[in-house]
Amino acid sequence: MRFTELTKMGRFVITSELGPPKGFHIEKALHESEIVWPYVHAINVTDNQSSVMRLGGLAVCKMLKDKGIEPVFQVTCRDRNRLALQSDILSAALFGIENMLLLTGDHTTLGDHKDAKPVFDLDSVSLAHMVKKMEEGKDLAGNLLDGEPPKFCKGAVVSPCSEPLEPQLFKMEKKIKAGIEFFQTQAVYEADKFEKFMKRVKEFGVPVYVGIVVLKSAGMAKFMNENVAGIHVPENLIEELKKDKEKTKSGQTGVEIAARLIKELKPLCQGAHIMPLGWDDKVPKILELSGIKAEK
Repeated sequence: MRFTELTKMGRFVITSELGPPKGFHIEKALHESEIVWPYVHAINVTDNQSSVMRLGGLAVCKMLKDKGIEPVFQVTCRDRNRLALQSDILSAALFGIENMLLLTGDHTTLGDHKDAKPVFDLDSVSLAHMVKKMEEGKDLAGNLLDGEPPKFCKGAVVSPCSEPLEPQLFKMEKKIKAGIEFFQTQAVYEADKFEKFMKRVKEFGVPVYVGIVVLKSAGMAKFMNENVAGIHVPENLIEELKKDKEKTKSGQTGVEIAARLIKELKPLCQGAHIMPLGWDDKVPKILELSGIKAEK
């Protein structure tokens, strides 16, 4: 199931995100994905998110696929050179995985193995170019692939609230030229900035799925403001998180904020990507409050 086909059908695409466990016991993650699946079109599987070592995303994607759940295989350039990246992408094709999100990846100094040597043989743009070339039947060195070439729906990430915005637009255009077909955004909390961004990118003609990170606390919001480029949580949302500590701790405040944002931003874009950060069981309630159902 390719996202672009859903968009052409006029569907509002809804995706969520699953972080593999730090170990090989997958039962809890699979259970959480089964809770979310009836409400979304696909579930992203992260690739050593934030440079923290976890179970491989490709293996988790295969297990989701076997359960009839549509995965989005996130591929980062941080840990693998072009040989390993091409090998994993061919493996994804073998497993019937159609949707991929291509990323450069966070630096290893941000994670739990700070002495690990980062690779970054490619970046997100050259990675997209590589996949496009593989779809044409050749590897990155120009050698022919055996048999029918793989076919994917290729996505990338953009930060719509970054200032200045021009570098984001420039890189977005480069990614589209390299074969990117859809974009999932970094977390958005400012509707006015997102609206301006969507007006600027309308001419690109590529679906944009707004990213929503579920806020767990005022402290988390402040941390994002101070440490995550291109993301700003407005003061009124921080005050809302502070207002009722028990309500916030239970997740209700974060759910209400996420639902409200999706409802407000829906007319501006083609879909929403929810990043629950472990609160996967909150996704159904977020979508219920936002009034959105995943038409499959």
